[in-house]
Amino acid sequence: MRHETTFRRRGLLAAGAALAAPRLAAAQGRFPDRPIRLIIPWPPGGSADAQLRSLGEIGARALGQPVVLENRPGAGGTLHAPYLAREARPDGYSIGQMHLSVIRRAFMMRNAGWDPVADFTPIIGLTGWLFGIAVRADSPIRDWAGYIAYAKANPGRLSYSSSGIGTSNHIAMEDIAAREGIELLHVPFRGTNEGVTAVLSGQVMSVADSSAWAPNVEAGQMRLICVWTAERTPRFPDVPSLRELGHDLVVTSPYGLMGPKGMDAGVVRVLHDAFKDALFDPANQRVRSQFDMPLEYLPTEDYRAFIARRAEYERAMVQRLNLRLE
Repeated sequence: MRHETTFRRRGLLAAGAALAAPRLAAAQGRFPDRPIRLIIPWPPGGSADAQLRSLGEIGARALGQPVVLENRPGAGGTLHAPYLAREARPDGYSIGQMHLSVIRRAFMMRNAGWDPVADFTPIIGLTGWLFGIAVRADSPIRDWAGYIAYAKANPGRLSYSSSGIGTSNHIAMEDIAAREGIELLHVPFRGTNEGVTAVLSGQVMSVADSSAWAPNVEAGQMRLICVWTAERTPRFPDVPSLRELGHDLVVTSPYGLMGPKGMDAGVVRVLHDAFKDALFDPANQRVRSQFDMPLEYLPTEDYRAFIARRAEYERAMVQRLNLRLE
């Protein structure tokens, strides 16, 4: 009798699971059934903002729901990380940009509020940035040699703007300064555009950041003195790379999309597929071309592995440069 009762219970459980499975599959199949929020951790107007805005607009067509873009700048582009790690539900309706500062700053603070590997669900690797150093057109600094000469003659007075403490460009400039034996003055802002404005207004002498400066260079308002890609870029063929200038450094700071940890694999797949199509759409390609943003596509599992590897590298760099945020 006991065995019959056990079997009956097992049968009821199996029947219940069989009935629940189609409902679960159907629920997953309806994703998304409302708008998706994509958090951009920079002010409007920069290259990442433009690329992600385009990605969201195109991706919304495949998803069948609007992708609502929310700019949440501050904290070196990591203001959204604690929210996604601790507050957002892992249902696919709140996602954000994953970039290297999200990884790096976790090792720069005593209580960051997130673990870059354990607290997020990677979705897709997308693109990177064209970085470079630019000065105002009327600056006495004409080229890289002049930049270094000015810094050596004026220790601590040659200022440069960046999009925040501990960003990829900040670390690259610290590395360059150490190699050249110079002291630079770092002036961090919330985003690249603010740094460009500071240079144009004369508050800061140079900008070392992604290519929001490109239109100003083309308009003759600024002078680009080096780029950080492996080779010269077609858009600025007369500007040398850091490698040409004697530094074996390539900085593109690839980024992608992430959500809270514990997201359903099917939901991740839907988001990946929609945003992959958007990434390769001609309209998004035009935006990336406008800012010379290299393609850095990675599928979900490859992007997960990249983040894990990069976390180890960033941890080591933070320790080597003794970078700390209190």
